[in-house]
Amino acid sequence: MESNGSSQRRGLLTAGGVLSIVAGILQINTGGGLIGCRLSGSFIEDFPLTITFLPGLWPILKQHIIYLFSLGDYVPTGWVIQGGFFIVLGIVAVVGGISAISRKRFGLSLAGAICALASGLFGILAIIFVALGKREFRSVRS
Repeated sequence: MESNGSSQRRGLLTAGGVLSIVAGILQINTGGGLIGCRLSGSFIEDFPLTITFLPGLWPILKQHIIYLFSLGDYVPTGWVIQGGFFIVLGIVAVVGGISAISRKRFGLSLAGAICALASGLFGILAIIFVALGKREFRSVRS
């Protein structure tokens, strides 16, 4: 029979895993959006600052943005690199979250929670909950 403390830790570990999975899915979505923006090439044409700048100033500013932050296309190439990092971090966060829920590997679960940190609050909470549920991994082995 489980004690109340063990049940509470199990709930924290499950919450940490779920938060890690949600954060990972958000990161994968963000990374895909950054890469998709680059591939579609529609960033500068639809850039929201066109409304705020004077119409005569925008063509000059647009050329400077293209020159300084891209390699000849409309969207900075760095977005593809950033998008790739977000996707990789998101995949590790999802796998770590699944590991935390199934209580298989503490190291992978904690690594997933740390990778979820890029999403902000979800990642911080995932790290705290997975770290607090560390004892639950030991009880599964025995």
